[in-house]
Amino acid sequence: MPYINNIGNGRLVRVEGSVKQALEVGRTRMLFVLVMFVLSFVALSVRVVNLGIAGGAETKSVADSSSYVAEISRNDIIDRNGIILATNLKTASLYANPKVIMDAKESADELVKLFPDLDKKNLIDALSSDRGFVWVKRNLSPKEQYAVNNLGVPGLYFAEEEKRVYPHGNIASHILGMVGTSGKGLSGIEKQFEKKLSRYYDEYRKNNDKPLQLTLDIRVQDILHRELQNAFRKFNAKGAAGIVMDAKTGEIVAMVSLPDFDPNMPSKIDMDKTFNRATLGVYEMGSTFKTFTMAMAIDSGLVKINDIYDATNPIKVASYTISDFHGKNRWLTVPEIFMYSSNIGAAKMADKIGSEVQKKFLSKIDMLDSLSVEIPEKSGPIYPASWGKISTMTISYGHGIAVTPLHVASATSALVNGGTFYSPTLIKENLDKKGRRVISNETSLIMRKLLRLVVESGTGGNAEAKGYVVGGKTGTAEKAVAKRYDNKSVLASFVGAFPMNDPRYVIMTMLDDPKGIVSTNFQVTGGFTAAPVVSKVIEEIAPLLGIRPVNDNSPEIKKLLHLDYKIGEQKIASF
Repeated sequence: MPYINNIGNGRLVRVEGSVKQALEVGRTRMLFVLVMFVLSFVALSVRVVNLGIAGGAETKSVADSSSYVAEISRNDIIDRNGIILATNLKTASLYANPKVIMDAKESADELVKLFPDLDKKNLIDALSSDRGFVWVKRNLSPKEQYAVNNLGVPGLYFAEEEKRVYPHGNIASHILGMVGTSGKGLSGIEKQFEKKLSRYYDEYRKNNDKPLQLTLDIRVQDILHRELQNAFRKFNAKGAAGIVMDAKTGEIVAMVSLPDFDPNMPSKIDMDKTFNRATLGVYEMGSTFKTFTMAMAIDSGLVKINDIYDATNPIKVASYTISDFHGKNRWLTVPEIFMYSSNIGAAKMADKIGSEVQKKFLSKIDMLDSLSVEIPEKSGPIYPASWGKISTMTISYGHGIAVTPLHVASATSALVNGGTFYSPTLIKENLDKKGRRVISNETSLIMRKLLRLVVESGTGGNAEAKGYVVGGKTGTAEKAVAKRYDNKSVLASFVGAFPMNDPRYVIMTMLDDPKGIVSTNFQVTGGFTAAPVVSKVIEEIAPLLGIRPVNDNSPEIKKLLHLDYKIGEQKIASF
């Protein structure tokens, strides 16, 4: 055993046990301190985590008690060229905790100075309540957020949200539609593709960050919108609609309805302006329907180009009288019936063919069904339940049946593109690649010749756009008012295509109840009001769409579109 000499008293002392005991006590104390330190650290960590979880739960609980939880993020919508049509931007929204607000009235006074659109009484009531959360103002600009911060009012906070933004404003509003304060689609593409556009839905979360691409070309949309709006204002019309469609694919390149709205300001939208006249409105389209009557008659083989019909006098059937607007008061050949837009001639042709053939043909070109275009705002046609002789005759020139402008544009595309009907589409990936044949290629060529004839020598001269070989058909239908037709209120339209030597695009324009003006000698027919819009639009969009101007009078085009027919009165004289 170890011993040490205690010099102080000269005695030997045994110290081994004392040293060990001292070391043991030191270790114990150090271990105790270490354990306490660890426990304190763990306790602090747990507290921090708990605070974080509690804070998140509290925030979610508060948000859940509000009218909106900012959980929905939406994908972009782009046009055919990748231009953004709709996107989401992060914004700050102002909310308050009334339990922290010291003076509700004073706080409301300050807020109303910044935001005059707030209802002061309602705001005071909200800030005086015993709730823990109330919305004050959604989607603030950075400048507005800065101004609120400068107030220094305790109890005011900001929540990060996302706002749907439409960079082009009202130009494509009826197609795109709008979203509500909940961030969900309320109309148009936004509503139709809610699940595909929103990342909120579980079945679309994976790989759901791609933009939705439309067939629209925003450049063409802008031009159509501007020119149609000019006519809409010029003639003081109640409404207007316009469509540009790719005749060879069914793609809707542009579609406008007027009046329109700005989807960036949903709270200020006049709901009457959200009505889509291009796809939801159904109208008696007047003489544009003669295009379908003519195609039906020729394709059936029952009518030949040089057949003649007596258009000398109005037709009287029961209590109805069918007459021409500017009648030639003589016999007319089939091209003349179309060129001069004779109701009498069209009615007699349809009567010859019969109701069953007419119904079958109109069904074949989707005139008796709702179109499959990808927006919720669409209507099916209205036609007689009892389809007899009178209905057959009036439908031949566009009375007694009501369809949408898109119906007319889609069917006309099939008549000029070689005879194939393609379902109209707004979505790039939804192209109807096969289509279905509705008339022969030979009939389609004759229709192109007839449509060109109307612009060259008939009622559609104002649609001409030099170098683009325009063809088309005018329409002027008296509107039904109080169960009778009013000749002072009309629906004026024009449906055309270009270039007729190789048709690529169809254009439909319509003005609802245009008013006469001095420059048109107070004429309100389709030839004076709707046709000029087509001319201006074609001149601007053709270069953008890669359509080069040609010599309309070149021998090749003249030969291709020449229609060999005789004048009705000359043929009669030869009998």
